[in-house]
Amino acid sequence: MAHPRDPNTLSNYHIWRSTHITANFGIWFEHKKLVGNVVHKFTSLTDAQSKEIVLDTRALDIATVKVDGQPVKWELLPTQEPFGTPLKITLEQGVQQNETVEVNIELETTEKCTALQWLTPAQTSNKKHPYMFSQCQAIHARSIFPCQDTPDVKSTVDFSITSPLPVMTSGLPTGSEEVKDSQFGPGSKVYRFNQSVPIPSYLFAIASGDVSQAPIGPRSVVATSPDKLDECKWELENDTENFITTIEKIVYPYAWGQYNVLILPPSFPYGGMENPIFTFATPSIISKDRENIDVIAHELAHSWSGNLVTNCSWEHFWLNEGWTVYLERRILAAVHGEAYRHFSAIIGWKSLTDSVEHFGADHDFTKLITNLEGKDPDDAFSSIPYEKGFNFLFHLENLVGKPKFDKFIPHYFTVFKGKSLDSFEFKATILNFFESDAEASKLLNELDWDKWFYAPGLPPKPEFDTSLVDVVYELAKKWETLPDSSFKPQASDLEGLTANQVVVFLEQILRWEQPLRSELSKLMGEVYGLAKSENIEVSNLYLQVGMKAGDESVIEHTTELLGRIGRMKFVRPLYRNLQKVNRPVALATFEKYKEFYHPICRAMVEKDLFGKKEN
Repeated sequence: MAHPRDPNTLSNYHIWRSTHITANFGIWFEHKKLVGNVVHKFTSLTDAQSKEIVLDTRALDIATVKVDGQPVKWELLPTQEPFGTPLKITLEQGVQQNETVEVNIELETTEKCTALQWLTPAQTSNKKHPYMFSQCQAIHARSIFPCQDTPDVKSTVDFSITSPLPVMTSGLPTGSEEVKDSQFGPGSKVYRFNQSVPIPSYLFAIASGDVSQAPIGPRSVVATSPDKLDECKWELENDTENFITTIEKIVYPYAWGQYNVLILPPSFPYGGMENPIFTFATPSIISKDRENIDVIAHELAHSWSGNLVTNCSWEHFWLNEGWTVYLERRILAAVHGEAYRHFSAIIGWKSLTDSVEHFGADHDFTKLITNLEGKDPDDAFSSIPYEKGFNFLFHLENLVGKPKFDKFIPHYFTVFKGKSLDSFEFKATILNFFESDAEASKLLNELDWDKWFYAPGLPPKPEFDTSLVDVVYELAKKWETLPDSSFKPQASDLEGLTANQVVVFLEQILRWEQPLRSELSKLMGEVYGLAKSENIEVSNLYLQVGMKAGDESVIEHTTELLGRIGRMKFVRPLYRNLQKVNRPVALATFEKYKEFYHPICRAMVEKDLFGKKEN
């Protein structure tokens, strides 16, 4: 039996394989915990008649363990940080290869659960009811229930969730019924869901709160707080179905039935999380201009790359994210034109260079394939697997030619549908696909694969079509001449520009070796109204420009923004910049808002502020 490919799990998944999970949980808002049981169906993979099943757990309160209905011996082994505490279950008798056992575990989550965020009514938009949501990627599912917490294992899932408030999960709803005298609160219902497509543990998702739904397409709804429903519907209804039909032509038909979007409260730490059936998304995409819904194209693309075809470990995360960014940009090209794909890639290149600068150009985390032995995958999280992965696939597309690469895309997603793979299987598959094409085969075999996989730092920069950025590059150059030129900034400078073009303009200014002068930064904010922009992509970058310029007038705006958004893409750079300008204010702001942030975000900001440098 092969040794496990994933160094970030303590489970013995190479001996046993979970094929189906039944999760029966009550959401106890009062005590901020889930209470219930999970039932795993395990298949034995070895003829050695193993009597031990080892599962990942973290900070769980486990009450009982039964196998096929009978109590068995179990113990928690010594904790191995950052991976938690293995649960060892000992069977009475060994099991033959391909035989199954049913393991039923009663448990409660604890206050140390890293996957769940519990919000008070005050932390929600209409301030009426509490709210909870999960975020299991990368290795946080183990803090909800004992599992094989690795993307190398996929299971079908039945959810049975009791809550006094509406529930959404990563399964299709199959019904609900009221529960009388429930310990979880008046008005409690059992909400049932089924996920018939096998999913890895990191896609296990639950959310519950005061939520309403509205249609945004023939197979899609948006769900969010009732007071935000109309604006969320408006933002998403124009493009969602168009995005789905567009990517179906690039790959193959959507496999999950419904594609819905849950707009979460603002403390959600990511732009989006590709949980099947319900993408969990940040409210920062609701910018009232439909300019930030590229996030939906990205999360939708994950329905193929990541959710159906999955990296076998977080060391090969680029297979999830590089492919998803590539497909996202193919959707955008089909909808907005090829120049827009290059425009998006130019924005991505800036993000890639920022991440490389953050880690250092020779850091292991800047490689396409990383070494995560003994490391927390969250520490390696950055735009590198997204953008370096995209640039590798874009390079392969240009190498063999787009028409040929277009034929490879559905082939790849068919070969690995429902499976998990590593980078070497990807390489073997593309070489095999083009074997009969002498020209493409020669180019692919001559490619320095090891350099792409293992060289740290930036990859070679492609020749991008700059037609959509040249206008803002010119505007940035004019600002560079100030105050020694006749250029007089006025609001009309931004007329006809999209918010994303303004983003590129601000990114150009952030790249200057000599920061903008403080009084010019202030002038830019006043003339262009950037600090007051409802589009956080714009306003957060302007605040970074101001802090780099030493303009103290942006500090108040910065601390205010840090108190109303928990998305790490914004929060981490803003804190990094704020502490350079005024560290006491940065520390006081974090102290004030740290309970507002999701545990993952809070831990990463602590590393940024208090110098616990990633390994």
